[in-house]
Amino acid sequence: MPATPLYIICSPRPQVGKTLLARLLSEFLLLKNGNVVAFDVNLKEPSLLDYLPKITETADVIDTYGKMQLMDRVIVDDGVAKVIDLGFHAFDEFFKMTEEIGLLKEAARRHVAPMILFVADTDRVSARAHETLREQIPRINLITVDNEHVVRGELPAAMAGGRLLRLPALPGFLKTYIGRLNFSFTGYLRQEKDASTELHQWTRRNYLAFRELELSLILQRS
Repeated sequence: MPATPLYIICSPRPQVGKTLLARLLSEFLLLKNGNVVAFDVNLKEPSLLDYLPKITETADVIDTYGKMQLMDRVIVDDGVAKVIDLGFHAFDEFFKMTEEIGLLKEAARRHVAPMILFVADTDRVSARAHETLREQIPRINLITVDNEHVVRGELPAAMAGGRLLRLPALPGFLKTYIGRLNFSFTGYLRQEKDASTELHQWTRRNYLAFRELELSLILQRS
């Protein structure tokens, strides 16, 4: 049996599309597997909990109790994929904790496969954070997300060398449309019969990219 996947979506910067990616990935996993558990570690609204309340729990890493409670929920081989939407405010504390507890070794021992999805930006804070993760996380477990709405142009060279996931930019009016709290990507795919619409193709493209990510996870663990 393949390991239970754990997706940690993160950035040290706000407003880079992190929660959008968490929404997309969670909806994809729910569509494909019938279940998924998401964890919202954010301070501001709207957050993942507002968009997907039926599958999302709040969590924090402010104190030891909160950290251990979160780890106990996500490092478990129950066959249900987990998604953590990690707020920028918690980035340093979270990865300090994962290094201290040896997250990757503990996860491997428990048959859980963590994948860290780092949403890129071109500022110094992001560059330093990405360097820290490269030192801590094996290349196969670290995916750099190129959100074309944020990174307008080429990724910084240091970020472009590893595994990449591209999130194509959407026109402004569609960003407003998908920003509604009651919007569902899967619901849109089911209801919109015209598969040629830009949003239909964009959503399908991202779902296919997640599928490839899943397949790579299965192959590396087989």
